[in-house]
Amino acid sequence: MTEPTSPDVLAPQEQSFAPRPKKRDVHGWVVLDKPVGMTSTHAVAVVKRAFSAKKAGHAGTLDPLASGLLPIALGEATKTVPFVMDGRKAYQFTVAWGSQTDTDDTEGKVIATSDERPDEASIVALLPRFTGTISQVPPKYSAIKIAGERAYDLAREGEEVVLEARPVEIDALRIVSHSAETTTFEAECGKGTYVRAIARDLGLALGCLGHVAHLRRTRVGPFRIADAASVETLRESPEQAATALLPVKAALSLIPEIAIHRDAALRLKRGQSVLLRGRDAPVESQAVYATSAGVLIATGTVEQGEFVPHRVFNL
Repeated sequence: MTEPTSPDVLAPQEQSFAPRPKKRDVHGWVVLDKPVGMTSTHAVAVVKRAFSAKKAGHAGTLDPLASGLLPIALGEATKTVPFVMDGRKAYQFTVAWGSQTDTDDTEGKVIATSDERPDEASIVALLPRFTGTISQVPPKYSAIKIAGERAYDLAREGEEVVLEARPVEIDALRIVSHSAETTTFEAECGKGTYVRAIARDLGLALGCLGHVAHLRRTRVGPFRIADAASVETLRESPEQAATALLPVKAALSLIPEIAIHRDAALRLKRGQSVLLRGRDAPVESQAVYATSAGVLIATGTVEQGEFVPHRVFNL
């Protein structure tokens, strides 16, 4: 005999599943306040899912142990990612003194210790050596490629990783607070600077060793932490998520805008250069963007009075 089927349980062939939301064209920027423990890849997936977006990417990886500003581009905004990644960045980070780790943060294993602890005056006296254009060796647990392989993958496999020093720009480095065991700093820096390397090198120079205990990014290019939305906001409802979407041209606010008429816009859309007219029209410019009736048309350069399009937008 067959057992009676409960009315609340459907046979396998009768079970129904909610269809996945259809992917759609969404264009703009979401400035996410990424929480500790989330990878940048996961963060992109969260934003993409919140908007059912077809295309998304981030402007600069933020380590899982770090929190703070992660700009995520949707749709046509992905064409403006380089303008954000090339921008200045700001961080607040805490250095724990007395030990060095192989990852230069709390995730790694301790490879050396010291009983020495720095006083605030010693740290302040050292900071000028860490500002301006300096030479910095990236952490061996970094995304830099060696013969096509990521340095962190080689390091995790136990291979010896040797990275060469390279110039980086640190605009400002100042103390926020200091205690016997830790010091919290604010840093403003250029592309390619590793905060973990700053902590490592400060500890070595002070003779007390150190590693990053907490790290929060507060600015990337034109975006600031005040612009950021939380993961909870994105997950709450489509209406709440929509409030976090910034226009595509928000990424371009640090470069000049050139307003053009409709005919010129059509030429740019076809990839053709246009002659800029008017008394205030630039003659030469390395990075500009063009709009027509407030709509973003293209990014490019101005060469001998002509706007030369590099990327064209379909908005």
